[in-house]
Amino acid sequence: MAIRVFFILALLLLSFPFLQVARCQSDSDVEVAEASEEGGDLGIVGEDVQDFGGDGSFSPAPGVETVCVFPKNPSRLVAAGEESELLVGMKNEGESSVNVIAIKASVHLPFDHKMLVQNLSAQAFNNASVPPSAQATFPYIFAVSKFLQPGTFDLVGTIVYEIDQSPYQSTFYNGTFEVAEAGGFFSVESVFLCCLGIALLGLLGLWIRGQIQHLSKKTKRAPKVEVGTGTTDASMDEWLQGTAYTQSLSNKSKKKK
Repeated sequence: MAIRVFFILALLLLSFPFLQVARCQSDSDVEVAEASEEGGDLGIVGEDVQDFGGDGSFSPAPGVETVCVFPKNPSRLVAAGEESELLVGMKNEGESSVNVIAIKASVHLPFDHKMLVQNLSAQAFNNASVPPSAQATFPYIFAVSKFLQPGTFDLVGTIVYEIDQSPYQSTFYNGTFEVAEAGGFFSVESVFLCCLGIALLGLLGLWIRGQIQHLSKKTKRAPKVEVGTGTTDASMDEWLQGTAYTQSLSNKSKKKK
């Protein structure tokens, strides 16, 4: 019975990260429509009503180069549920002006890039353009789901733009980043994992103790040796009569008298 409970708890522990991913996907669907409301010279828009190249069919334009930096976080460590900022640099070496439409990103599993974990909110722009032979920097503020389990994930960032009314998109970042747990060390997930680990260790200790006791009982069992009282066989006495042994015994008995 204890072994069955041990395996059930182990399966729950192994399936916990996948439950977190599923929970994160449902939470990200609600957060996709949110964007930053802070505007500036770039005309940042806070409404994410269009699907900016969601099918990934747009190709990068020739003469356009992009780069990405994390200005406040060079280690690429992101706290779950908290906003993080990155800067997208664009260099236009073409002959036409580039009109930037939006920046979007998504989170994937590192061992299976096809498995989508979360679609991050898209950052739309108005009046954002890069003239020929010029370069510009665009901010992108994002936040991963607070239910995302800490660990290493893949971040794919894309900037969507137009040149002569033709849509293009370029991937400015496609690499790993770290997700840390927000709100201190203790949380619902950490407490659950700690309790589950302690329970597994306790069951394992009980099982080992039972096996040791079972083996010790087997080693303590020793073969029984029957010890009887000394008896004299009559046939043996008849065979020894008349020998030197019986004569010495009779002489000793006479001397004692």
